[in-house]
Amino acid sequence: MILIHTPSPKEVAAYLDLFRAAMPEREFVDLAHADLSSVRHLVAWGLPDGLLADMPRLEGLFALGAGVDKLMTRPDLPAGLPVYRLLDGGMSAQMAEYVRYGVLGYQRNMDLYRRQQAEGQWRKLAPRLPGDIRVGVLGLGEIGSAVARALAADGYRVSGWSRSAKTVEHMRCLHGGGGLEQILADSQVLACVLPSTPDTQGLLNRQRLEALPQGAMVINAGRGDLLDLDALLSLLDSGHLRGALLDVFPEEPLPASHPLWRHPAVAVTPHVAAITLRQPAVEQIVDGLRRLAGGLPVAGLVQRGQGY
Repeated sequence: MILIHTPSPKEVAAYLDLFRAAMPEREFVDLAHADLSSVRHLVAWGLPDGLLADMPRLEGLFALGAGVDKLMTRPDLPAGLPVYRLLDGGMSAQMAEYVRYGVLGYQRNMDLYRRQQAEGQWRKLAPRLPGDIRVGVLGLGEIGSAVARALAADGYRVSGWSRSAKTVEHMRCLHGGGGLEQILADSQVLACVLPSTPDTQGLLNRQRLEALPQGAMVINAGRGDLLDLDALLSLLDSGHLRGALLDVFPEEPLPASHPLWRHPAVAVTPHVAAITLRQPAVEQIVDGLRRLAGGLPVAGLVQRGQGY
């Protein structure tokens, strides 16, 4: 028995239809019709507290998302339970679109024109070509690499950074502490698509944000706990940073009283940079279930020490 659960009953019903059509030989159920003592695999997002402890025969958990930081810190998560995250689920293309939107707006000065509009100013700014803009991408996993390749294809001067050494065609790839210093010093636009791990929490603190060039822009579509918002606001107010496009926050929803909502140099979106698309997610999970049945390795297995 395979249990499907999300907080939305309509979404669960849609997933059940897709899974049953894609894998008719297996039994897929929702929480209302599940015998928890018989559940072998769980496909889920937003689990009720304590639910995992009620499934003694659970053999694997497939998360309906790429970021699993909240899932991995649950007290009811069995220590040896394999957890699989989505490597894409239709999210790479969406994330690339989101970051490209931010970078293009920076290149074409759209953020500055919006500020001029608010002040009733009619003033043309000097145009720039994509090749004039240096973009740094923090995070070179499945999604981050797709973002970096898309930006490079657009003609931007792209560098990528990851915790350990990686190679992505047509761009400079940096890693480790020294590589982080290099990419910060060079990036006119810094796009962050990192997961939340013990190593990345608080990564973009005041010292590192100050290392960005004068007039740089920050895009955060990774996780909200990567970025020091107070430091960001201070550097925006001082003029060291030109702007920010933010999709994720330490507290979500972002409180209505937070100054980011009203800051003229900040664009806020409600965690929509990349949303799981059902059909690609189902295809990846069904492939994983079939590989498990055949004793084969499954992509997306979370390494608990790394958090992804």
